[in-house]
Amino acid sequence: MVIRRGHFTKRRQQFTELTDSLWEIIKPFLDNGRKRKHCLRKIVNAIFKITRTGCQWRNLDATYPPWQIVYYYFRKWQKDGAWGLALAYVVQKERIRQKRQPQASRTAVDSQSVKKGSFISIDTGIDGAKFINGRKRHLAVDSLGLPLAIHVGAANVHDTVAGIELLWQIKESSQRLELICADQAYRGYFTECAELYRWTVEITQKPESEQGFVPQTGRWQVERSFAWFNFFRRLAKDYEKTPQSSVAFIQATFIVIILARLA
Repeated sequence: MVIRRGHFTKRRQQFTELTDSLWEIIKPFLDNGRKRKHCLRKIVNAIFKITRTGCQWRNLDATYPPWQIVYYYFRKWQKDGAWGLALAYVVQKERIRQKRQPQASRTAVDSQSVKKGSFISIDTGIDGAKFINGRKRHLAVDSLGLPLAIHVGAANVHDTVAGIELLWQIKESSQRLELICADQAYRGYFTECAELYRWTVEITQKPESEQGFVPQTGRWQVERSFAWFNFFRRLAKDYEKTPQSSVAFIQATFIVIILARLA
């Protein structure tokens, strides 16, 4: 079957429900086999639709189970770590498909400050450098832009401090890691802690004479990963009451992205 590039790109930028084969990939992490009144596959499709379109829980289509049920399972899978386990599995599956080792040997880290939604007060602050009142997303990705670690915290916490929360996750994701590529915001405490894991931290920064976005060797992949979020309106701002829910939506976003590739 031949698909024109433009048509394929358009399909990836709009919400589509899980096919039978894609549901089978993540089903073991979300379904314990117990009989239920509502179909788990429809619940997952509803969560992915909210992630893609950015609609409110209460405005979920009537074709899906009641929003209270969908929200219950979203929170349940967040608390028991099911989203993280499913994401780790599809990341390794995609790396193997790309003829890479299942575990990465190099990662790039960076952060993205985002405005908070209304009535959000837990773990928020003002990023003094970018004048953004909200939260900061921290990512560690491999050379394909696939996530190894995710952390969300207040925007007023410096990267070299908040980035520490990425290190233990990176350790769990890959036993092969040798190199971390970062910018100057991660100098100091982050670098010292990374060295305790016997990892090399490579700090790069664009020349002061350069204007605008300049791709940095070893780090452009993480910038691209943040750019992928532009196609998921739930991530346009941080609308979540807790940073843990913010992490869960980022995990769901990456699962959707990777499943589209595996399709």
